[in-house]
Amino acid sequence: MTAGPIALESADTPAAAQTERQKLRKHFGRFDILFFLLCTIVGVDTIGTVAASGAEAFTWLIVLAAVFFVPSALLTAELGAAFPDEGGPYIWTSRAFGRLAGAVNNFLYWITNPVWLGGTLSVSAVTAYTTFFNDGKELSTPAFYAFTLVFVWVGVLAAILSFDIGKWIPTIGAWSRFLLLGLFTVTVVIYGVRHGLHGFGLGDFAPSYAGFVALVPVLMFNYVGFELPNTAGDEMTDAQKDVPFAIFRSAGLAIALYALPILGILLVLPVKAITGLGGFIDAIRQVFTVYGGHVAADGTATLSGAGSLLGDLAAIMFILTVLSSGVTWVMGSDRALAVSGYDGAAPRFLGVISSRFGTPVRVNVLSGLVSTLVLILAHELTHGSAAKLFGAVLGLAVSTTLVSYLGIFPALAVLRRKAPDVHRPYRAPFPLAISVVLTALVLFATVQLIAPGAGDHWFGSAYAPVGWTHGERWRYLLTEAVPLAGFMLLGVLFWALGRPTRTAAANSR
Repeated sequence: MTAGPIALESADTPAAAQTERQKLRKHFGRFDILFFLLCTIVGVDTIGTVAASGAEAFTWLIVLAAVFFVPSALLTAELGAAFPDEGGPYIWTSRAFGRLAGAVNNFLYWITNPVWLGGTLSVSAVTAYTTFFNDGKELSTPAFYAFTLVFVWVGVLAAILSFDIGKWIPTIGAWSRFLLLGLFTVTVVIYGVRHGLHGFGLGDFAPSYAGFVALVPVLMFNYVGFELPNTAGDEMTDAQKDVPFAIFRSAGLAIALYALPILGILLVLPVKAITGLGGFIDAIRQVFTVYGGHVAADGTATLSGAGSLLGDLAAIMFILTVLSSGVTWVMGSDRALAVSGYDGAAPRFLGVISSRFGTPVRVNVLSGLVSTLVLILAHELTHGSAAKLFGAVLGLAVSTTLVSYLGIFPALAVLRRKAPDVHRPYRAPFPLAISVVLTALVLFATVQLIAPGAGDHWFGSAYAPVGWTHGERWRYLLTEAVPLAGFMLLGVLFWALGRPTRTAAANSR
């Protein structure tokens, strides 16, 4: 077989890379990758956000599945099988565009996940807990911090444990998704038979540009992640065969696992009653009244008997589902950052694999600290408002994540040209077209996140985020653009701090 990706810059590969890679252990099999991908791609924390846009959301979900989700699966299947080394997207980006681009891109790819874990996922778990176990009453500040800090650090501990143990979190999370979303879908059918459903006319599904602007960023955020298992490429038992297998099977499952609950929410709840934070949780509570409970005239659902028991079980599965989402992304992005550390694109201190666990413990702990800081800052700045905290952190997580794909998606076409002789067990059709279309979609979504409505009526009434006015458009732009710019500068700083590692590699030639 022809040399893999490291051979593209074999003369520049630091000795540290070989030292650290020898500590990695092969525990990642075909079905481990499949379950990992399901936890990566199918997140329940944003289902309410999508459903809140009404029936049009279902239309855009299907359209984006065709023009974004499937092409990104094809792209990742080729890159993941042809360049299966540890670090995945960092390796592809840095070998295509150089270590500086790889460093900046990889920092963005990494930082979004502790931000997401400490913000959006933590508050989603708290909301599920309070809705089903605390009669909907908010937790006191000490109780809030106790719950969320345990949530964050259990996730970090799972990422630290050797992969043969830590991989059980994604496995449990995948089955929690099947059970939760399957039970919800079946219950919606029962609820509809008993109580009727909200009807939709064909016109309600009609796509609009305003809906596209509002939905595309969060739908693309839901639809990215095929590359994440490749961050543990050297820990896979047979990456070249298993990566395409897992990607194509998870793609079909993911579309179904998103489409069915979103359609279920739209059929059960009035659009005006659907919120980004509580939409899915509220729908679960309402439809589960078929097992015991009732819905008051004001729409408040109360569970009793079997309904209460099944509701509590659904809440536990929901919490396990959001936890496994955070764990898989932290596991993957932490590995990518560690690889950049021993490859000379980040501080060497971070590029260390634990001999005991075979995992990047230093980066794992750093992720936990960042998550904790984000959690505390966001909670204090929003004065404990769960809805504001959820919205603020989700927007930052989406924008930071999508920008990182501006380096990943073009790598397919570039590496076809730079490394034509590398053996490709799977070859994506029309590589240039796939790279161009995916990159253009990500660029459009990023611009709309920073300046909603740009190209039509920037920050007009149809585009301004909830709670913002047209007069606040410059303030909003700064709240989105400044963190992104800051993260990019930190990526440059990480690259500069990796210079000693690069210099040592150059001097050893």
